[in-house]
Amino acid sequence: MKKLITTALTAGVLATAASVASAGEIAVIVKTTNSSFWQNVNKGATAAIEGHAEHTMTFNGPASESAINDQVALVENAINRGVAGIVLAPSDPESLAPVVKRAYESGIPVAIIDSALAEGNDQYYQTFLSTDNCAAGQQAAAMMIEDAGSTGKVAVMSYVAGVGSEVGRVGCFVEYLSENSDIEVVGPFYSQSQMATALNQTTDILAANGDLIGIFGANEPTAIGMGRAIEQAGKAGQLTAIGFDGNVDLQDMVKSGVLLATAVQGSFQMGELGVNAIADILAGNSVTDFIDTGVVMVTKENIDTPVAQNVLY
Repeated sequence: MKKLITTALTAGVLATAASVASAGEIAVIVKTTNSSFWQNVNKGATAAIEGHAEHTMTFNGPASESAINDQVALVENAINRGVAGIVLAPSDPESLAPVVKRAYESGIPVAIIDSALAEGNDQYYQTFLSTDNCAAGQQAAAMMIEDAGSTGKVAVMSYVAGVGSEVGRVGCFVEYLSENSDIEVVGPFYSQSQMATALNQTTDILAANGDLIGIFGANEPTAIGMGRAIEQAGKAGQLTAIGFDGNVDLQDMVKSGVLLATAVQGSFQMGELGVNAIADILAGNSVTDFIDTGVVMVTKENIDTPVAQNVLY
């Protein structure tokens, strides 16, 4: 999926609208505003809009990632007020598809970030910006095997079942373990991206599985809850723990040795490149239909290097 697309190559309604929508609001709508990860997306979007004086940018999202209907309503509101373009991180691949189709039919270009929509909807948005979540899951699994060994139990702490990023990230982590080791996977368990839920789940799993050799926390709030449970159980350093995302809490856990590593996405880049992509589309320029925003495995050894510092937040 590497073809070039332009507004002129999309449906006539979008091409016509884009030709006249030379200025206006770019609405950035994320899964929740209550997360350092998504606030870093906001920082990237804010940085990008400074280079597009003809446009304004708004940033919004529901109170939690599980408030899917609230996110649908935010997109509907953006369409109703006639925004020039939308940058959207869909919380649910199915539920957000109809409203993205409506944006397309209204002549509003959409850049999807972080998580894909359900298959069959790619004609309704113009580009997809994301970490290659499958590759990231495989990297985490390879590091797990290298550090913990190829036999034993590894628990998987996930977030919202069926979300595009989760399917690739957790699915490929589990698949890599099964194809490259004799590790038994415990889980996945779903925190609904709630730190307290992840903490309680991890506490129970650690108590019930004293022989765990490793554990994987697949997004920011899940990994924080997982790490805190490991600390409270006094098991830091006794099993291989790998997190995902890179806020201050997770950085501290890497530095203290609670986590061997955390896989950090380019969240700033999602916001920055997403807004730039919409601005390009509105200007009639070409964009690729997939933009890889990357991932860095941050460890105690590399956390202070420029490569890690450029993605941490």
